Amino acid sequence: MNWQPVADLDVIRQRARVYSQIRTFFNTRGCLEVDTPLLMPTTSTDINIASISVAGNNRVQYLQTSPEYAMKRLLAAGSGSIFQICHAFRQGEAGRLHNPEFSLLEWYRCGYDYHALMDEIELLVTTLSLSRCNFRRIGYRKLFRESLQLDIEAASLEELREQCSLRVPGTDASGFDSDQCLDLLLAMAIAPALQGYLFVYDYPISQAALARANPNDSSVAERFELFHNGIELANGFSELTDAGQQRVRFEQDNQVRRERGLPQLEIDERLLAALESGIEDCAGVALGLDRLLMILLDLDSIDQVLTFRD
Repeated sequence: MNWQPVADLDVIRQRARVYSQIRTFFNTRGCLEVDTPLLMPTTSTDINIASISVAGNNRVQYLQTSPEYAMKRLLAAGSGSIFQICHAFRQGEAGRLHNPEFSLLEWYRCGYDYHALMDEIELLVTTLSLSRCNFRRIGYRKLFRESLQLDIEAASLEELREQCSLRVPGTDASGFDSDQCLDLLLAMAIAPALQGYLFVYDYPISQAALARANPNDSSVAERFELFHNGIELANGFSELTDAGQQRVRFEQDNQVRRERGLPQLEIDERLLAALESGIEDCAGVALGLDRLLMILLDLDSIDQVLTFRD
């Protein structure tokens, strides 16, 4: 029986160095390190995320897909800017870039919007890289125009489905909605050609269940993702702080879940109560530490940075 760690001991030491640098970075920038439960009675309603449920204590609980909901409750309680290094869990995700249990760095900045948060991510990644890094930014719509010569504002659903079949051979997109088409095109037709560090921002509002709408264009949300050579590293946004709007979006998630035959999930009423009590404007982001380590150390798979993988 092989009991040895998957990662080389030097890689394990490098992870420790990175974690220490992260803590120094945020401690010197006025962020409080926090700790929240991994096991809770509710979970994300996001239609693209499958949670892992755990039976016990006479009820079903969930391993958290991110510490977001609990951290927002801390923000509402007056914590100020906060960060957390933790493990998170998602059902059925395994491969070169995925593991059902993975490491996250998540942080929330009071008084920031999504552009200010992108600035801070650039500084953090450059600090961890121990060298200069170059970052680019591009709007979501512009990325589709430049990469696929596709105007997603003007394209019909049928045209988007045709693009999926054309750009991703073998795909049956006949039952896809527009967001499923866009997700597939971004992941399979656009991302593989991306080079270097790239922020993609201003996603369609339908793809941002927890993000604030752009005040200048309500069809898009103040959301971004960070890619490196096509690998998604981070997902962040200016936070939606309106409890009523957030409830509507959770209910919309469950409606889509019904339509797709996915399980209905209980809405986190404690999060909504926290938002109702008041939360100052802020922006937050989750950054995948396993993938970032893989990139920083020039490795090919997250297997090479995980201590153990069964």
